[in-house]
Amino acid sequence: MKSSVPSPSQVVRWSRIGLWVVAIAMLGYCGFIVADGWLYQRQASRLLDLPRPMTPSATPSSTTPVRRGELIGRMEIPRLGLSVMVAEGTSAATLRRAAGHIEGTQLPGPPGNVGIAGHRDTLFRRLRNVRNDDLIVLTTLQGVYRYRVVSSKVVGPDDVAVLHPDSRQILTLVTCYPFYFVGPAPDRFIVRAERIS
Repeated sequence: MKSSVPSPSQVVRWSRIGLWVVAIAMLGYCGFIVADGWLYQRQASRLLDLPRPMTPSATPSSTTPVRRGELIGRMEIPRLGLSVMVAEGTSAATLRRAAGHIEGTQLPGPPGNVGIAGHRDTLFRRLRNVRNDDLIVLTTLQGVYRYRVVSSKVVGPDDVAVLHPDSRQILTLVTCYPFYFVGPAPDRFIVRAERIS
């Protein structure tokens, strides 16, 4: 009568096959995430660049409600070579594909604090090299807004004072910190910029 207990060599062989299957699945998932983000960035950029008639009905005001996941615009920091699309909201799905406009903060245009968040290990990776006086250009369907970086600092994850309303036209960028930390980062890196004419 044959024994039903697998031999050590069979266990090793099946373990090896199982590990290969897991590795291929993980690489496939990572490939999907990267491809999905890249495709979204390209499609949203093309949509933003389409010519539009400048009629009152074609230009929604900055007070018009924006749906979650809807395109806000493109943010660029020319000195860093950073160019990312910005969508409404900070859900995991939105931040996987774009930088996210933080709900409850002002939309570009009127006075207030425009909050934008992004992942430090993908779209906002270059933000680690930001400097005071760097130019930030935010192109939206309503117009182009230029900001000058005035400060950057590290705060705790619960410090939401950086997103409080302001009487000036402020742009606040938020990402996790440190940039090369593995796993959930303990702090937040904040970039503050003021609108220039």
